[in-house]
Amino acid sequence: MSSIQRYHVGPRMSEIVVHNNTVYMAGQIAETLEKDTRGQTEEALAAVDRMLAEVGSDKTKILSVTIYLPDVVNEYDAMNAAWSEWVAPGHTPARTTVEARLADPRYRVELTVIAAL
Repeated sequence: MSSIQRYHVGPRMSEIVVHNNTVYMAGQIAETLEKDTRGQTEEALAAVDRMLAEVGSDKTKILSVTIYLPDVVNEYDAMNAAWSEWVAPGHTPARTTVEARLADPRYRVELTVIAAL
């Protein structure tokens, strides 16, 4: 039987869950909500880097990412500019971008990640 490890456990969710050498990450957002889409994407990606490092993984081991944007038509290019600078060449994960209303109207982007250890 394999164990389940939870990190940054709160009353409603854990930021990271690790099971069977797979990392499941809750949605990551920027802390500086005054930034534009590109700036918020850069911050959210930096959070992904920190979280993966905490459990012994990194962006080259990302299997899948779902990116949520409140306005795909107007924010996709700015998000993609930050993404393209961040993603590891040759290690691009499966990726989906979805238009969705986010929990706070100031959020420009949110990312969920599944990665290998």
